Amino acid sequence: MIHIRFNRNDEGEITSFRMSGHAESGPYGYDLVCAGASAVSFGLVNAVYELAGTKLELDMEGEGGFLYAEVPDGLSEAVQSRIQLLLEGMLVSFLTMEEQYGEFISVKS
Repeated sequence: MIHIRFNRNDEGEITSFRMSGHAESGPYGYDLVCAGASAVSFGLVNAVYELAGTKLELDMEGEGGFLYAEVPDGLSEAVQSRIQLLLEGMLVSFLTMEEQYGEFISVKS
């Protein structure tokens, strides 16, 4: 199962997320839940870089199955706001996946 955990600060902003595990909803190379979760998470990382000009602090395992991303400190309010919108959009995408494929993906916010 893929486990995704979003961490928030006291203001309710998403500060980081951690994604771990494997969906195992199909054979290797045909696992649609895994492919969807990977596309959403790496799409977010790329969108933050392209649309907010910011690199998230990342930690990944070489074999896959683990991604940790953290929003860096010291960003302007405008950049922080843009990143929050992207992160909240990613959360909505994962919650939608969880509704349909809850036996393979779990989301906590």
